[in-house]
Amino acid sequence: MQVHYGIEDIGSMDVMAYLPLILPFMAVAFLLVLIALIDLYRHRKSRDNLLIWTVVILFVSTIGPILYLVIGRKDRWRC
Repeated sequence: MQVHYGIEDIGSMDVMAYLPLILPFMAVAFLLVLIALIDLYRHRKSRDNLLIWTVVILFVSTIGPILYLVIGRKDRWRC
């Protein structure tokens, strides 16, 4: 097994061998986005900056939903 790959070796790499390592992280990231969007949708009447939180959740990868769940949910308690 090669440790270092060059640009020309990328086409010959076996991506399916790495799939069991990558898939759990992808599933957790997807679940975080889904949970954050469901919570945002359920409490959309009491949220400030609904559009901004939606963009953050969708486009800031795994950190976006975590930020929403930690910081964004506090907006609800003010109402």
